[in-house]
Amino acid sequence: MNKELYFLRSSEQKIVNDMVKLAHPSNTPNLEIYTDFYGLTTKDLGLYALVNNEIAGAIWSRKIDGDTPVISFAIAPKFKKQGIGIFMMEQFLQEAGALYEEIIIDITHKPKAIKFYEKFGFEKLQDSDNLIMIKKLEKKEVVRPTDGYDPTRWMD
Repeated sequence: MNKELYFLRSSEQKIVNDMVKLAHPSNTPNLEIYTDFYGLTTKDLGLYALVNNEIAGAIWSRKIDGDTPVISFAIAPKFKKQGIGIFMMEQFLQEAGALYEEIIIDITHKPKAIKFYEKFGFEKLQDSDNLIMIKKLEKKEVVRPTDGYDPTRWMD
């Protein structure tokens, strides 16, 4: 399996639009806040994974209400249970740590994902009606490929 990661740019709006359906339930109010004009502001950060040249998943964050960015995270059904989520989350948290102090995700519709997020240091917010998890991010140098690095591809 050939896995590659790429920055999610504003020109890849279609990826965000397709993946938001897997990241959030279709009955989520104001679903467009996670997608509209993605990547046109420094408040947006994301990446997507390709497996054998097919989009396997995407993870992105946006500052929606306040200063704490909210994560949207989706893996295409045929790529679940293959380590793609771990692969993506590890790099995403490095990138996010360079920009933000903390990050949150609403997993109200995915309560089985609690253990996954806990492995990465997320903790449940107790004062929320929804199942919200938060992670304090470490400020450290982002590790990216250096040998033959092509910034148009992002990860080799």
